Amino acid sequence: METKIAIQGIKGSFHHQVAQEYFDHEYDLDECMSFTSLVKSLMENKSQKGIMALENSIAGSIIPNYALIDRNNLHIIGEHYLDIHMNLMALKGQKIEDITEVHSHPMALLQCADFFLQYPNIKLVESGDTAESARRIHDQKIAGVAAIASPIAAKMYDLEILSAGIHTIQSNKTRFVIVKTQNKELPKEEINKASIKFELDDTPGSLATILNVMNNSKLNLTKIQSMPIIETPFQYSFFVDVIFEKYKHFEKAKKILELMTTHFKVLGEYKRGIQ
Repeated sequence: METKIAIQGIKGSFHHQVAQEYFDHEYDLDECMSFTSLVKSLMENKSQKGIMALENSIAGSIIPNYALIDRNNLHIIGEHYLDIHMNLMALKGQKIEDITEVHSHPMALLQCADFFLQYPNIKLVESGDTAESARRIHDQKIAGVAAIASPIAAKMYDLEILSAGIHTIQSNKTRFVIVKTQNKELPKEEINKASIKFELDDTPGSLATILNVMNNSKLNLTKIQSMPIIETPFQYSFFVDVIFEKYKHFEKAKKILELMTTHFKVLGEYKRGIQ
């Protein structure tokens, strides 16, 4: 039986590109038009694994996805860094002067904002997916409208690239995580990265103390993201990524952190991706 992989978007999307690069076995795709429906696909066992974008080097963290992973008790079992190449594309024969609207996912529009400063007459319209915007232009033969999507989408939906590499900063990477409803994936000796979540009581210096524990336990903190706890104003959850050389260092730190925090949760233990 083939594994079914849930992605946000359709074939030709950046999530589809991650599936092609990350998985070395046969799989089917469950194309989901939102991250919420992707999570639902996993929870209802329509798919066995999911791919979720978590942060971009230009636009920053996709905070709602941290909450989705946490709230639904999903487990991060891997990560993949993808070089993102944003391209402006339209029906063949169109020129950029013919374009009055550009449709794409909000994150794509954000990553290309500087490019459109030189085209104030073009209206930017948010859509559910980069590749879906490209497909719709092709299927409905929509003139005067362009999409921002990957080179794969341009080829797949027979569109002409009007301008390539329009993202603001040329080194544009997105970190994607692979998620499952269960966490049994890798032997301990292969695990060298973990994602954790914790909450602290309102004591001065408590976060500094926790960070010190991580440092003393030979954990290298690579990411920290705070998120408000809705039920308690001005209290925060912290989402942290750490890397380590030996799993036993992380195991030791876990025991200490469980005692020092008010809530402690491991979101995933996995092998770090190549940046």
